[in-house]
Amino acid sequence: MSQAVPEVLLPPGLTLGYMEGRLALAGDEREYGKPLSVDFVSGKAAHRRQFGGGRGQLVAKACGLAKGVTPSVVDATAGLGRDAFVLASLGAPVLMIERVAAIAALLSDGLARAAAAEDTAAIAARMYLRHGDAAERLARLVADAEFTPQVVHLDPMFPHRDKSALVKKEMRVFRELAGDDDDAPRLLEAALDVATHRVVVKRPRKAPPIAGPAPQHTLEGKTSRYDLYVHRSLSR
Repeated sequence: MSQAVPEVLLPPGLTLGYMEGRLALAGDEREYGKPLSVDFVSGKAAHRRQFGGGRGQLVAKACGLAKGVTPSVVDATAGLGRDAFVLASLGAPVLMIERVAAIAALLSDGLARAAAAEDTAAIAARMYLRHGDAAERLARLVADAEFTPQVVHLDPMFPHRDKSALVKKEMRVFRELAGDDDDAPRLLEAALDVATHRVVVKRPRKAPPIAGPAPQHTLEGKTSRYDLYVHRSLSR
């Protein structure tokens, strides 16, 4: 019996349908690359779960995961759920919020398959999903999920206005669906209002911070960094 494809509005040139048992978003591969789907069970997610570096990973450090400390995290710009899955695999309860309906549908499909797989069922049980615009409705979405938002993680889409910069094909799909996150300052403001302990913002390493309050700390990696806005420490 064929699965029903969620009804979502898509720009011309993109389609949503099932491919090899997964919900996938597809377009012309020359422009958009391979079809997008969410796979928490195998591939890169499985490799990172087994060999990614545990709580030593930059995203884990930024979100405050440490020995004896496992905060609850709201991933307010969930995307394809990669960071959320890493945090959940390390024991953190994670609420994913995604504003683009097609991407939220991919996440829902990926979560369902992860919940049905022996290796990832326990991780999927710590992951929750809400479709909505965090910049507009973050407090309501968190309250409706009955979730405690100790940490809010943000990864706004960086506006690539430098025409010499080659944007990955995967990112072209996101830009077709969502555009640039020009409301990032409002999203940061909403996150600061909701998070009880800290807000962490992922940025390209050399990019300026989001307009608004200055971050108190930064953690730098090779290509990206995390700006940390701390209300209070995460106690052991």
